Amino acid sequence: MYRIVRCNSQESLYRPLMDVAQGLWSSGENKTKQQFFLPAAGLTVSPSRSQFFRGEFVSLSCEEDDSSAGWTLRRNTTRGTRTQCGDGWGKPAGSTCEINYLFTLDSGVYWCESREGASSSSVQLTVTGGSVILQSPVLPVMEGDDVTLSCRTKTPPSSLPAAFYKDGSLIRTEPAGHMTLQQVTSSDEGLYQCNISGHGESPSSSFSVRGQQLLCLLQPSL
Repeated sequence: MYRIVRCNSQESLYRPLMDVAQGLWSSGENKTKQQFFLPAAGLTVSPSRSQFFRGEFVSLSCEEDDSSAGWTLRRNTTRGTRTQCGDGWGKPAGSTCEINYLFTLDSGVYWCESREGASSSSVQLTVTGGSVILQSPVLPVMEGDDVTLSCRTKTPPSSLPAAFYKDGSLIRTEPAGHMTLQQVTSSDEGLYQCNISGHGESPSSSFSVRGQQLLCLLQPSL
């Protein structure tokens, strides 16, 4: 028998389905079990964005529902593959890893991994030595949500007129350097970039859109 530990942000909408699922698992009907399963840790990034200037600070945390699993942060960069926090980079503090001074070589893929080898979803972080970054969601966004992209310079004033691009094509220019995509769908996924005249262009970043579905975390009942 499994118990539901946590559901996504739409939990209240799915309470009836959760009750049905609990009844199925209790009776031994496990055919639908996999569609409700999520890894027992989620990776969070603070500040919550995918691009950083060289010299900035970032904190990455493995949100644990089972602390006994021993979740640690790992990454793939040009410096190494599957290296963990504290192994030549970052400062570990429990399930959190802090990088006090980011270098461009810290760009790469980060994820949480348990002692048993289970992994969370991964995030792509980009560190630039340039003067412009694009602030975009580092974690998946829900279908139907509004998403704001911001083009920012390293030195004040940070909010200047900016041109926004998707997959190399100009979308539009925004006078305040912020562009909102309304009620996003999977068609909004792609590579985004921005340019501020006289300052330069940002690296490219993508974000993913997650459909409205029931995603719950399960753990075996003792």
